[in-house]
Amino acid sequence: MKADMRIAVLGATGMVGSRVTAEAGARGHRVLALSRTPAGGDGHVTPVPVDAYDTTAVHQALAEAGADAVVLAVRTYPVDRDFLLGATRAVLDAAARTGSRVLVVGGAGALRSPADPGLLVADDPAYVPAELRPVATAGVAQLRTCQAHPHPDWVYLSPPALLEPGARTARYRRGTDTLLTAADGRSWISAEDLAVAVLDELEDPGTDRHITVVHGVS
Repeated sequence: MKADMRIAVLGATGMVGSRVTAEAGARGHRVLALSRTPAGGDGHVTPVPVDAYDTTAVHQALAEAGADAVVLAVRTYPVDRDFLLGATRAVLDAAARTGSRVLVVGGAGALRSPADPGLLVADDPAYVPAELRPVATAGVAQLRTCQAHPHPDWVYLSPPALLEPGARTARYRRGTDTLLTAADGRSWISAEDLAVAVLDELEDPGTDRHITVVHGVS
Protein backbone atom coordinates (compact mmCIF):
# COMPACT_ATOMS: atom_id res chain seq x y z
CA MET A 1 0.00 0.00 0.00
CA LYS A 2 1.50 3.31 -1.09
CA ALA A 3 1.09 6.27 1.25
CA ASP A 4 2.04 9.95 1.07
CA MET A 5 2.27 10.04 -2.71
CA ARG A 6 2.69 13.09 -4.88
CA ILE A 7 -0.14 12.92 -7.41
CA ALA A 8 -0.69 15.22 -10.39
CA VAL A 9 -4.27 15.45 -11.64
CA LEU A 10 -4.76 16.88 -15.14
CA GLY A 11 -8.33 18.09 -15.54
CA ALA A 12 -8.57 18.78 -11.83
CA THR A 13 -11.65 21.01 -11.98
CA GLY A 14 -13.80 18.62 -14.03
CA MET A 15 -16.46 16.29 -12.67
CA VAL A 16 -14.04 13.38 -12.20
CA GLY A 17 -10.83 15.32 -11.68
CA SER A 18 -12.24 17.46 -8.87
CA ARG A 19 -13.39 14.36 -7.00
CA VAL A 20 -10.07 12.57 -7.53
CA THR A 21 -8.31 15.66 -6.20
CA ALA A 22 -10.57 15.76 -3.13
CA GLU A 23 -10.23 12.03 -2.45
CA ALA A 24 -6.44 12.12 -2.78
CA GLY A 25 -6.17 15.12 -0.49
CA ALA A 26 -8.47 13.53 2.08
CA ARG A 27 -6.19 10.49 2.15
CA GLY A 28 -3.18 12.67 2.92
CA HIS A 29 -1.50 12.61 -0.48
CA ARG A 30 0.10 15.72 -1.92
CA VAL A 31 -1.89 16.77 -4.97
CA LEU A 32 -0.95 19.03 -7.84
CA ALA A 33 -4.29 20.09 -9.32
CA LEU A 34 -3.58 20.97 -12.96
CA SER A 35 -6.27 22.82 -14.90
CA ARG A 36 -6.82 25.83 -17.13
CA THR A 37 -8.69 27.66 -14.36
CA PRO A 38 -7.27 26.27 -11.09
CA ALA A 39 -9.41 26.44 -7.97
CA GLY A 40 -8.18 27.26 -4.47
CA GLY A 41 -5.90 24.80 -2.71
CA ASP A 42 -5.32 23.73 0.87
CA GLY A 43 -2.66 21.93 2.88
CA HIS A 44 -2.68 18.91 0.59
CA VAL A 45 -3.73 20.43 -2.74
CA THR A 46 -1.69 22.88 -4.81
CA PRO A 47 -3.49 24.40 -7.83
CA VAL A 48 -1.35 24.73 -10.97
CA PRO A 49 -2.53 26.65 -14.08
CA VAL A 50 -2.00 24.43 -17.14
CA ASP A 51 -3.89 24.39 -20.43
CA ALA A 52 -4.24 20.72 -21.43
CA TYR A 53 -4.38 21.84 -25.07
CA ASP A 54 -0.78 23.10 -24.72
CA THR A 55 1.26 19.89 -24.83
CA THR A 56 4.50 21.78 -24.16
CA ALA A 57 3.02 23.26 -20.98
CA VAL A 58 1.76 19.81 -19.94
CA HIS A 59 5.26 18.36 -20.41
CA GLN A 60 6.82 21.17 -18.40
CA ALA A 61 4.29 21.01 -15.56
CA LEU A 62 4.64 17.25 -15.17
CA ALA A 63 8.43 17.42 -15.40
CA GLU A 64 8.48 19.99 -12.60
CA ALA A 65 5.90 18.11 -10.52
CA GLY A 66 8.09 15.13 -9.70
CA ALA A 67 4.88 13.15 -9.26
CA ASP A 68 4.71 9.50 -8.31
CA ALA A 69 1.50 9.22 -10.32
CA VAL A 70 -0.43 11.23 -12.88
CA VAL A 71 -4.20 11.01 -13.31
CA LEU A 72 -5.51 12.13 -16.69
CA ALA A 73 -9.18 13.08 -16.35
CA VAL A 74 -10.02 15.34 -19.27
CA ARG A 75 -13.06 15.30 -21.52
CA THR A 76 -14.68 17.63 -24.05
CA TYR A 77 -18.22 17.73 -25.35
CA PRO A 78 -18.68 17.85 -28.26
CA VAL A 79 -15.75 15.48 -28.36
CA ASP A 80 -12.38 16.81 -29.57
CA ARG A 81 -10.64 13.60 -30.56
CA ASP A 82 -7.36 15.25 -31.58
CA PHE A 83 -7.12 17.05 -28.26
CA LEU A 84 -7.91 13.92 -26.26
CA LEU A 85 -5.29 11.83 -28.01
CA GLY A 86 -2.73 14.64 -27.93
CA ALA A 87 -3.17 15.16 -24.20
CA THR A 88 -2.88 11.42 -23.62
CA ARG A 89 0.38 11.20 -25.58
CA ALA A 90 1.75 14.27 -23.80
CA VAL A 91 1.09 12.76 -20.38
CA LEU A 92 2.56 9.40 -21.36
CA ASP A 93 5.62 11.08 -22.89
CA ALA A 94 6.24 13.12 -19.76
CA ALA A 95 5.64 10.16 -17.46
CA ALA A 96 8.08 8.04 -19.44
CA ARG A 97 10.79 10.59 -18.66
CA THR A 98 9.96 10.89 -14.97
CA GLY A 99 9.02 7.25 -14.30
CA SER A 100 5.56 8.21 -13.06
CA ARG A 101 2.61 5.84 -13.11
CA VAL A 102 -0.26 7.05 -15.32
CA LEU A 103 -3.93 6.38 -14.68
CA VAL A 104 -6.18 7.44 -17.53
CA VAL A 105 -9.85 7.88 -16.72
CA GLY A 106 -11.24 6.90 -20.11
CA GLY A 107 -14.58 5.92 -21.55
CA ALA A 108 -16.94 2.99 -21.31
CA GLY A 109 -16.93 2.61 -25.09
CA ALA A 110 -13.58 0.81 -24.95
CA LEU A 111 -15.10 -2.05 -22.92
CA ARG A 112 -16.51 -5.27 -24.35
CA SER A 113 -20.28 -5.59 -24.43
CA PRO A 114 -21.54 -8.03 -21.78
CA ALA A 115 -24.02 -9.43 -24.32
CA ASP A 116 -21.40 -10.02 -27.01
CA PRO A 117 -17.70 -10.18 -25.99
CA GLY A 118 -16.71 -9.69 -29.62
CA LEU A 119 -18.45 -6.31 -29.70
CA LEU A 120 -17.18 -3.12 -28.10
CA VAL A 121 -19.65 -1.02 -26.13
CA ALA A 122 -18.88 1.82 -28.56
CA ASP A 123 -20.40 -0.31 -31.33
CA ASP A 124 -23.37 -1.58 -29.32
CA PRO A 125 -26.50 0.56 -29.83
CA ALA A 126 -27.98 -0.93 -26.67
CA TYR A 127 -25.52 1.22 -24.72
CA VAL A 128 -24.38 3.92 -27.14
CA PRO A 129 -26.93 5.79 -29.27
CA ALA A 130 -25.74 7.12 -32.62
CA GLU A 131 -25.35 10.69 -31.39
CA LEU A 132 -22.88 9.59 -28.69
CA ARG A 133 -20.84 7.22 -30.82
CA PRO A 134 -18.13 9.83 -31.63
CA VAL A 135 -17.50 10.23 -27.89
CA ALA A 136 -17.36 6.47 -27.40
CA THR A 137 -15.04 5.81 -30.33
CA ALA A 138 -12.69 8.57 -29.14
CA GLY A 139 -12.35 6.64 -25.90
CA VAL A 140 -11.44 3.53 -27.86
CA ALA A 141 -8.77 5.51 -29.73
CA GLN A 142 -7.47 6.82 -26.41
CA LEU A 143 -7.00 3.27 -25.12
CA ARG A 144 -5.23 2.32 -28.35
CA THR A 145 -2.93 5.33 -27.87
CA CYS A 146 -1.96 4.00 -24.43
CA GLN A 147 -1.41 0.50 -25.80
CA ALA A 148 0.86 1.81 -28.57
CA HIS A 149 2.98 3.97 -26.26
CA PRO A 150 6.34 2.65 -24.99
CA HIS A 151 5.81 3.88 -21.42
CA PRO A 152 5.28 0.65 -19.45
CA ASP A 153 3.46 1.95 -16.39
CA TRP A 154 -0.10 2.96 -17.21
CA VAL A 155 -3.64 1.77 -16.52
CA TYR A 156 -6.84 2.73 -18.36
CA LEU A 157 -9.93 2.95 -16.16
CA SER A 158 -13.24 2.74 -18.01
CA PRO A 159 -16.28 3.87 -16.03
CA PRO A 160 -19.56 2.00 -16.45
CA ALA A 161 -22.22 3.22 -18.88
CA LEU A 162 -23.52 5.92 -16.50
CA LEU A 163 -21.20 8.15 -14.49
CA GLU A 164 -22.71 11.06 -12.59
CA PRO A 165 -22.27 13.05 -9.38
CA GLY A 166 -23.64 11.31 -6.30
CA ALA A 167 -22.79 9.90 -2.92
CA ARG A 168 -19.45 8.55 -1.79
CA THR A 169 -20.19 5.03 -0.54
CA ALA A 170 -16.79 3.41 -1.25
CA ARG A 171 -18.83 0.41 -2.46
CA TYR A 172 -17.83 -0.71 -5.90
CA ARG A 173 -17.04 -3.87 -7.81
CA ARG A 174 -14.01 -4.08 -10.06
CA GLY A 175 -13.60 -5.85 -13.39
CA THR A 176 -11.29 -5.79 -16.38
CA ASP A 177 -12.29 -5.13 -19.99
CA THR A 178 -16.02 -6.01 -20.01
CA LEU A 179 -18.83 -3.65 -19.00
CA LEU A 180 -20.26 -4.45 -15.57
CA THR A 181 -23.78 -4.01 -14.23
CA ALA A 182 -24.87 -3.40 -10.66
CA ALA A 183 -27.28 -5.54 -8.65
CA ASP A 184 -30.19 -3.45 -9.94
CA GLY A 185 -29.21 -4.20 -13.54
CA ARG A 186 -27.87 -0.75 -14.26
CA SER A 187 -24.31 -0.04 -15.31
CA TRP A 188 -23.51 2.99 -13.17
CA ILE A 189 -21.33 4.54 -10.49
CA SER A 190 -21.07 7.92 -8.81
CA ALA A 191 -18.12 10.15 -9.68
CA GLU A 192 -17.29 10.10 -5.98
CA ASP A 193 -16.97 6.31 -5.92
CA LEU A 194 -15.04 6.34 -9.17
CA ALA A 195 -12.55 8.61 -7.41
CA VAL A 196 -12.31 6.06 -4.60
CA ALA A 197 -11.47 3.40 -7.18
CA VAL A 198 -8.83 5.66 -8.75
CA LEU A 199 -7.05 6.16 -5.44
CA ASP A 200 -7.36 2.50 -4.50
CA GLU A 201 -5.64 1.59 -7.77
CA LEU A 202 -2.86 4.14 -7.25
CA GLU A 203 -2.22 3.03 -3.68
CA ASP A 204 -2.38 -0.69 -4.44
CA PRO A 205 -1.72 -1.19 -8.18
CA GLY A 206 -3.05 -4.27 -9.92
CA THR A 207 -1.57 -6.02 -12.92
CA ASP A 208 -4.37 -5.35 -15.44
CA ARG A 209 -3.87 -2.53 -17.95
CA HIS A 210 -7.59 -2.06 -18.64
CA ILE A 211 -9.99 -2.04 -15.69
CA THR A 212 -13.55 -0.98 -14.97
CA VAL A 213 -15.77 -0.54 -11.92
CA VAL A 214 -19.46 -0.47 -11.09
CA HIS A 215 -21.46 0.45 -8.01
CA GLY A 216 -21.90 -2.44 -5.59
CA VAL A 217 -20.07 -4.87 -3.35
CA SER A 218 -17.22 -7.07 -4.53
